[in-house]
Amino acid sequence: MPVWRISHHGAVDGVTGSCHQLSLADGQSLLIDCGLFQGAETSREGASAERLAVNFPIGRVRALVVTHVHIDHVGRLPHLLAAGYRGPILCSEASAKLLPLVLEDAIKVGFTRERALGERFLEQTRRQIVALPYKEWQTVIDGEVVLRVKLSPAGHILGSAYVECELRQGSERRRIVFSGDLGAPHTPLLPAPRSPYAADVVVLESTYGDRCHESRRDRRQRLQAVCEHAFGNKGALLIPAFSIGRTQELLYELEEIIHRNRQRAAAPGVRWEDLDIIVDSPLAADFTNGYMQLRQHWDAEARRKLAAGRHPLDFEQLTTIDDHATHLRAVEYLARTARPVIVIAASGMCSGGRIVNYLKAMLGDPRHDILFTGYQAAGTPGRDIQRYGPKGGHVELDGQRYPIRAAVHTLGGYSAHADQKDLLNFIGRMRRPPRQVRLVHGEEAAKRALAAAIRERHPGIEVLVP
Repeated sequence: MPVWRISHHGAVDGVTGSCHQLSLADGQSLLIDCGLFQGAETSREGASAERLAVNFPIGRVRALVVTHVHIDHVGRLPHLLAAGYRGPILCSEASAKLLPLVLEDAIKVGFTRERALGERFLEQTRRQIVALPYKEWQTVIDGEVVLRVKLSPAGHILGSAYVECELRQGSERRRIVFSGDLGAPHTPLLPAPRSPYAADVVVLESTYGDRCHESRRDRRQRLQAVCEHAFGNKGALLIPAFSIGRTQELLYELEEIIHRNRQRAAAPGVRWEDLDIIVDSPLAADFTNGYMQLRQHWDAEARRKLAAGRHPLDFEQLTTIDDHATHLRAVEYLARTARPVIVIAASGMCSGGRIVNYLKAMLGDPRHDILFTGYQAAGTPGRDIQRYGPKGGHVELDGQRYPIRAAVHTLGGYSAHADQKDLLNFIGRMRRPPRQVRLVHGEEAAKRALAAAIRERHPGIEVLVP
């Protein structure tokens, strides 16, 4: 029987810094993700948003598998290469196209902290990427113990995957699954993830392990209501959003709202069809173009809209801001005029990027609204705005305090993560359920709740919280 162990170098006591290692008895290993920490989250080895150097041995890592290209799963890649890693970077075909864009943008906006290091290893990253088709096995280690991997669509963002690892020694086989980030079944644009046939062990994310999302219809109605509230104040609606996935989902839903309400007023004097939607993020624009070019990966609903002549990611009310000078003018203009408009800008947790300039200029004005549609990690400005904004508190941005007078809203239903029901279904729909589930990528309360739910539904499964 193959002897192996799993180590966790991130996303154990929180949701960022994803990095997991599957090691064989002889020390050879496979790394799954190498992500950036955000906010106050750290690894148990001492890595953090300020201390990014890879501080675990990598000499016998034979391959890195990237589940998807969000920065909390790939942001420490330059540091992994700086530590000496020269093996393949395995990922899906779509992720292979998107990964260099993400890292290049992260270097520009300072997420990787050490710009020179990032620039030095960006080209090397491109050379080490190996694109894998979905549903095809790839041998990583070939010897007395054979280790193969297979990627399957995870429905989280374009190109996202969960990873099946098969260990084979003689006639003995073991199957370990790393979920990465799983998407919700009704995520716009992307097909729902399907469970693997079987597994012995599943390393499962638990971001929303303690709650269930709203229905797609309910969340769209709430999004429309938040928009109309903001426009009723004659102000702007600021939406911090990840450039990859969340921005495209929001555009898709806003196009649907405009399509259904073209002749209706969004507020007195403001018609839906005349509303401006600004995407102020060059990376988001690049990824939106990527989503459009990869339409073969869209789900059936999205393809039907295209066939009907609609363009859910490229409609007439949409404006994209690319250069920094135009961005600064837009911030100044909207802060001065407070005209009704929707602004979508990164980063999703307000830890950097262009959204910070909008927040500095507009948080103190009660005519504006802030909408969070994704998870906010502890210690991030986004979490502080969520927590203290309704109390009339303040947030610290770039070392300076800013009062929060804008209205603050949260729509959990727009998370690109599976909720508790979806996570339970991912396990329950396997033909041969696992004997063990290890919960990662979640806060303590979420992991406890999901562990209890799995034990109740599947009493034969051992549930571990590393």
